[in-house]
Amino acid sequence: MQLLLINPSNPLVSIVNLGESRWNQYRVWQPLSLMALAGLTPPDWEITIVDENLGVPDYAAMPRPDLVGITAFTSQAGRAYIVAAHFRRLGVPVVMGGIHATMCLDEVIDRVDSVVTGEAEGIWAQVLEDVRQGRLQRRYEGGLACIEEMRPARHNLLPPRYAFGAIQTTRGCPLNCSFCSVTLFNGASYRQRPVADVVREFQLIPQKRVLLVDDNLVGTRSDHMARAKDLFRAMAAANLGKQWIGQVTINFADDEELLTLAARSGCKGVFIGFETPSAEGLCELGKKFNLVRGRDFRASVARIHRHGMVVVGSFIIGLDADQPGIGGRIAETATRYGVDNINALFLTPLPGTQLWDKMAGEKRLAVNDFPQDWQYYTLTYPVAHYLHLSLDQVIAEMDSCGRKFYSIPRILRRAGISLWQRRGFLISLVASLSYRSNLRVDRHAYAEFKRARGSRYESSPADSRRRLTTPVPVDNKASAGLLAQDILGPVGEEIRPQGEPT
Repeated sequence: MQLLLINPSNPLVSIVNLGESRWNQYRVWQPLSLMALAGLTPPDWEITIVDENLGVPDYAAMPRPDLVGITAFTSQAGRAYIVAAHFRRLGVPVVMGGIHATMCLDEVIDRVDSVVTGEAEGIWAQVLEDVRQGRLQRRYEGGLACIEEMRPARHNLLPPRYAFGAIQTTRGCPLNCSFCSVTLFNGASYRQRPVADVVREFQLIPQKRVLLVDDNLVGTRSDHMARAKDLFRAMAAANLGKQWIGQVTINFADDEELLTLAARSGCKGVFIGFETPSAEGLCELGKKFNLVRGRDFRASVARIHRHGMVVVGSFIIGLDADQPGIGGRIAETATRYGVDNINALFLTPLPGTQLWDKMAGEKRLAVNDFPQDWQYYTLTYPVAHYLHLSLDQVIAEMDSCGRKFYSIPRILRRAGISLWQRRGFLISLVASLSYRSNLRVDRHAYAEFKRARGSRYESSPADSRRRLTTPVPVDNKASAGLLAQDILGPVGEEIRPQGEPT
């Protein structure tokens, strides 16, 4: 039996084309969910994984598979449907899973033969057996998998063209931020893989650099952090010889022992979601975890730096709390915090999140010709109407943020500090210069976006809310994972990845 697993591309995302730039190998992430499914597949299936981010193959020249499996974030959905249609015309059954399929079931189920919702580990064996017996069902509900029994992903099925390997050690998040889908998809309970299993899988990863795709590697409670310490101790004891980056909340900086163990285990950088400089904005996003009284973000970043780790901060532009000047304010705030790089994103109402429900209910989805327009939901396009910022204004704020934070004097100052502190000097400098050069690419992308979709915007966001046509009613919750790749500084438009749930 032939199984073809496909990670579709997004035609608007240029950074993933390795043929365009050698730096893109640092910005293309392995499709870990497909590798995990491959690890669950019986040995009598011959498995091929296609990551279209490495290039779209000639599917007609490939052996005809017995089953095609597709995963997709929301921004990949349009391409996923094109691929599915090709194989369905050949009579090959197509099953689709992942975050978009789970939260946009009514849309997806009309375009594929079967949909797997939730985490697929607990149901994948049945899917394969039903294909054998010719009784493939229209829908399979995976629910929450037993992560303690997770098998290692098949790290040997991908070509050696990725700078980073990938692994997942936990799932779930109790924070339930309004812009994020992780809590709904993976649950509010913080589920942890056995430490020994994680270390064994680490040893299977051929790359020296590894992305830990956990949405929050260290959790939020003392017992979560104790488990993280155990993991770091085991990784250090195994002498893995790996350098890794991960996604954490700011409490990562609160425990000196945790920082020491993380550095000893190979941590070279972390991605932290600061989101906004204002308490009002944090309340709007439901990220009250960052509002701990007395929290000194500058001191927290400095503690992480002392252990030789780079810090990338994430910020969002377009909140209802944001006024003109927010771009410059974010740049100044990030500079004051002392982060090495920032990743500024437009507030994007990903389908099914609390934010989606709010903005759709207020008729503020400016780009809403679905499924075609899903391609713009990469978090790098202003797809909504923003309360105090017009289309031109919100783009100008994003540009202002980048120009100020990545000015030559500030780049040189940060590079000098990292050199003095012996902390990721080359990474910091290359990333910053890459970001700076990317500002021109961004301006071109925004101009093309305005040409293609700008007519939907009104001069007054308040007026446009009243006149905008009702959006397509889609009940979907898309991933709002974090861009840990920004430790190396992306070029061009970006997909915001997470450890995509299988």
